[in-house]
Amino acid sequence: MNLHRLLAERAEQDSPIAIGLIGAGKFATMFLAQARRTPGMHVMAIADRDPGRAHDALAAAGWPASAAVAASFEQARKSGTTYIVEDAVELICADGIEVVIDATGDPVAGILHVLTCIEQGRHQLMVNVEADALAGPLLARKAAAAGLVYSLAYGDQPALISEQVDWARASGFDVIAAGKGTKYLPGYHHVMPDQVWEHYGLTADEAAAGGMNPQMFNSFLDGTKSAIEMAAVANASGLTAAPSGLDFTPCAADDLAERLRPASEGGVLHHKGQVEVISSVGRNGEQIAGDLRWGVFVVFEAPGDYAATCFREYGMKTDSSGRYAAMYKPFHLIGLELGISVASIALRGEPTGAPTGFRADAVATAKRDLAPGDVLDGEGGYTVYGKLMPAADSLALGGLPIGLTQGARLKKAVKTDRPVLYSDIELDESSLGVRVRREMETMFEPAASGAA
Repeated sequence: MNLHRLLAERAEQDSPIAIGLIGAGKFATMFLAQARRTPGMHVMAIADRDPGRAHDALAAAGWPASAAVAASFEQARKSGTTYIVEDAVELICADGIEVVIDATGDPVAGILHVLTCIEQGRHQLMVNVEADALAGPLLARKAAAAGLVYSLAYGDQPALISEQVDWARASGFDVIAAGKGTKYLPGYHHVMPDQVWEHYGLTADEAAAGGMNPQMFNSFLDGTKSAIEMAAVANASGLTAAPSGLDFTPCAADDLAERLRPASEGGVLHHKGQVEVISSVGRNGEQIAGDLRWGVFVVFEAPGDYAATCFREYGMKTDSSGRYAAMYKPFHLIGLELGISVASIALRGEPTGAPTGFRADAVATAKRDLAPGDVLDGEGGYTVYGKLMPAADSLALGGLPIGLTQGARLKKAVKTDRPVLYSDIELDESSLGVRVRREMETMFEPAASGAA
C-alpha cells in the first residue's frame, strides 16, 4: 500500500525507475498512457521491429513529441527522454536499464529476452505469458539464482488471479478454485482467423482500422489464451488443472461458490484447488445475467463453523451449504495497471506473481484434420488451439506445447481435436525454444494429475 509513496521518493531523488519496453502493441500503449503521469518512472527505451509503431504508440498514449527524441540510450538516460530502437537485445544491454518489460507475445523471443536480462542483471516483467507458459518455471528459477526478479504482469489476468489466491491463503482460507471469465462456446475451438470478427461484433475493416490482429484475437476466442493463462496461474499458485482440462462452465458471478465446488458436493470441479475458466454465455449462446466475462475470481472455504457464521452475518454470497464463498474483480485493466508490477519489482524486490513449479501445460490440439507436410501457425491460427493439461499428463503423452508450434512441420497426420505430439513434428532439438523447454521438463517433476 506504499508503492505511490516509494515512487514519489524516487522522483524526489531524481532517480526514477529506468524501464526498457520491448514491443509497442496495445498492452504497451496502455502502459505508456499511464507511465507518463506516474512519478518515479522513466521509460528510457522502447524496442520494436517497426520503430514507426513505437512512435505511434507514444503519440496514441498522449506523449509530447519531444519525449521521444533521444539520439542514444545515454542521452535518454540523462535527459529523461525515450530512445527507440529495433533490436531488443540492444535495449536490454543498455546502461542504466533497471526493469525490462517483454510485451511481444512471442514465446521463443521471450525466452531469449529473459536469458539476456539475466546475463545483464535486469529484472524481467513478463507481459509475454506465452513464454511463461512455455518455460516460465525454469526462467524464474534462473532469475532468482542471479538475484533478479521475474514477474507476471499486473493488469493481466494471471497476476490478478495469483493476487487473489495469495489474499485468500494469507487470510487463512483454503482455495477451492481460481480463474477468470471469458465468452466460450464449444465450437469456438475451431474458429479460424478470417471468421473471428463476427464473434466480436466487428467488421474486418473496423478491426483493421483499430489495429487489431485477427490471429491474436482468435487466440482469445478459441480457448488458447485461456489455456496459456491458466497454465501460468497453476504454475504460480500451486493450484492444478483437472485431467480433462478447462470446463468453461457457464456461470454468473453470484453463482461462483455454488458452481465451483467439488462435483461430489453438487458443483463442477474435479478436485479442490483447481484452476478454471467460466463462460459468460450458456451453451445455447444466451448471455448470462451478471456474468464475469472480463473479470477474475477466487472461491474459498470457511475453515470452520465460526467463519461460516461470519460469512452469513456479513452478507457473503455463499453456496447452499454456507461453507463456500467467492471474491472477484469484475474487470482487469490490462496495461493501464502494469505500473504496479514495475513498482513492486523495483521498489520492493517482489514479483506480482511468478511460477514456482511446473504443474500445468498448454498443449497444441488440432483444429482440423492435419496432414503430413502441414505447417503449424501458432496460437490463434488455422491449425491448432491450446488445451490445458496437467503437466505430468503432458509429459507422459509427449504433448507439443502451443509455444513451439509456430512454423513446425508435421510428419504425421493428426485428427481434429487430438493433441499434437513432439513425435508428430520435425523437431529441431538445437533451437533455443526447444532446448530451454527440454531443460525445464528435465528439471521439474510435476505431481500426478488430479491431486487435490
